[in-house]
Amino acid sequence: MPHKSDKGSFHADIPDDAVAAALRSVERRAAAAAGEPAEVPVEVDPAEADPAQAEAVASLTAQLELSQKLGRETQKRLEEAHERWVRSSADLENYKKRAQRELGDVQKFGVEKLLKDLLPVLDNLDRALAAAAADDPLVAGVKLVRSSFEQALARHGVKAFSGMGHPFDPSRHEALMQVPTAEVAPGTVVVEHARGFTLHDRLLRPALVGVASAPTAAPADGGGGAA
Repeated sequence: MPHKSDKGSFHADIPDDAVAAALRSVERRAAAAAGEPAEVPVEVDPAEADPAQAEAVASLTAQLELSQKLGRETQKRLEEAHERWVRSSADLENYKKRAQRELGDVQKFGVEKLLKDLLPVLDNLDRALAAAAADDPLVAGVKLVRSSFEQALARHGVKAFSGMGHPFDPSRHEALMQVPTAEVAPGTVVVEHARGFTLHDRLLRPALVGVASAPTAAPADGGGGAA
């Protein structure tokens, strides 16, 4: 008696032995594709020669190959997506580190231009003190202003340095003139027009100096007096 068809169900009229044979064939093909050692050959059931069985095997084999192909494509897409995610994550981390460094530089050196404009004021206070008479009543007031000004600069990371008596260093000094002298070795700083300054260990302004050079030898006398 034929089975009553249920709504939404699907029935295939494939003999059980055909399905079993198809499954065995698919398993053998899958094992061969995976590189597994081949099983001991078994004798083919005469029923496997049935056209229905051959059709079932071909159908299942096609489905297996399609599933394997789709699986490889999906795996490839997943690997590509993972690689993109890793690269994006690394780029984001590098950007965050770079942004933090730039923010730190802005906080430390953002006032560099303003400080450079203020340094000549400190230079003028130094020159005023150097030129003032020792008994001038304004000297004490100027010294107090100069000290307060230098302390304010120090709170922002500004430090002064002097090149006097040191060998000339082009990375910290700017030579404005040469001073011929035999009292010190050539290349020694003997005159300082303005001190140098650093901002958080970065050179803000080089010291403006004069550098010793070897004195010019006096010309020898012509010799030979009048007869």
